Amino acid sequence: MTKTARQLHLGAILAGVGTEQNHWRHPDLPGDASVNIDWYIEHARKAEAAKFDHIFIVDSPFITPDTAPHFLNRLEPLTLLSAVAVSTSRIGLVGTLTTSYWEPFNVARQFASLDLISRGRAAWNVVTTGLEGAARNYGREEHFDHALRYRRAKEFVEVVEGLWDSYEDDAFPRDKAAGVFLDKSKQHRLDHKGEFFSVAGPLNIQRSRQGRPVIFQAGDSDDGRGLGAAIADATFAAAADFDSALAYTTDIKSRAAALGRDPDHILVFPGVHLVIADSDEEARAREDARIGKLDFQKSLVELGRFFNYHDFRRYDPDAPFPDVSHLSLNSYKSSAEKVVRLARSENLTLRQTVERVVASRRSAFVGSPKTIADEIERWFTAGAADGFNIRAGEASGFDRFAAEVVPLLQERGLFRRDYEGETLRGHFGLPFPQNRYASARLADQAAE
Repeated sequence: MTKTARQLHLGAILAGVGTEQNHWRHPDLPGDASVNIDWYIEHARKAEAAKFDHIFIVDSPFITPDTAPHFLNRLEPLTLLSAVAVSTSRIGLVGTLTTSYWEPFNVARQFASLDLISRGRAAWNVVTTGLEGAARNYGREEHFDHALRYRRAKEFVEVVEGLWDSYEDDAFPRDKAAGVFLDKSKQHRLDHKGEFFSVAGPLNIQRSRQGRPVIFQAGDSDDGRGLGAAIADATFAAAADFDSALAYTTDIKSRAAALGRDPDHILVFPGVHLVIADSDEEARAREDARIGKLDFQKSLVELGRFFNYHDFRRYDPDAPFPDVSHLSLNSYKSSAEKVVRLARSENLTLRQTVERVVASRRSAFVGSPKTIADEIERWFTAGAADGFNIRAGEASGFDRFAAEVVPLLQERGLFRRDYEGETLRGHFGLPFPQNRYASARLADQAAE
């Protein structure tokens, strides 16, 4: 992928009944959307018709009674995406699985299976699990320390990618006349022994037409950015405004370059909440109404999620922001630390802190279809993003984006009018990853 061929990429976040407190009440949204496979297939097909690169499924393994509606009751990502795979033909399929509470062999096998089922459209969003409470769902009393779980994640991905190379691309001649199913010289054990994992291999499944699944990563802490720069083909950026998006993209690509990687081969996708209307004024009024309807007590619960669901309702809301130094901040570390820094630097009360956090949810993409297209173009051409993940939970907003914003982006030559390839790696313009053993053999032959 060259600078002259740079193309905007679009993903659709399918989050069912929503990750905000009142999203599920929207009249266009079925109350069972998060467990309704027909809803997911419908929206995946809409995104595919609009030539989106991928759909994106978020996940986490811990809830409380106060958790947002979508998190309370939702389908497991790989099961969901396998159903969507056979109901679509081109759109990429990105699923979230944690490295903290799975094993590399299982994850390698599951995503390799999805990659074959989808004919080369799978991607793994690598996360380390932010919520400390997840530990007790997997037989542990305490969550892995923040730095340790990122070291574990890096080794985890290395093992998975090694397992994905267990077979060279031509390992299976399937010659019935000769009775040869497998060329045994092209099957390879991994024999990995590291700090966290000991995995022999080989994996019992071949590579796909895109070589191996695409790797996404979503951590925003220093450790998270370091991991993304090292292992990711694409990153999910939690950037609420242009300046923070540009700073994040510049940082992650610089880190990748410092590691010897081509910075064009790590794509950055900020998440976007759309508010589309016929005019900018109407769109801003809709956003004001949405923000104004947020319940303060529920907003306190949402704030607590950054702190492993610490109960902020126990404090006087008009007293200074409480001292949370006794908490480990080992869950969503970067988000929790940002909240603490904000409250301390401006001497905010708890109520003021919540109001500021809620206000930060205001979107940069509010307005008429033209205004939103203009803002997407500004971010993209300035290098603040390579693409965007669009939240598709509210049918009317997503439908208008597909019907009215996408054509504007196409007219400007920013976005494809049709798919040029069949794999997610091809949509992203990423190089085909050669099998390590085949590459080593070719290098040895060239040296002889």
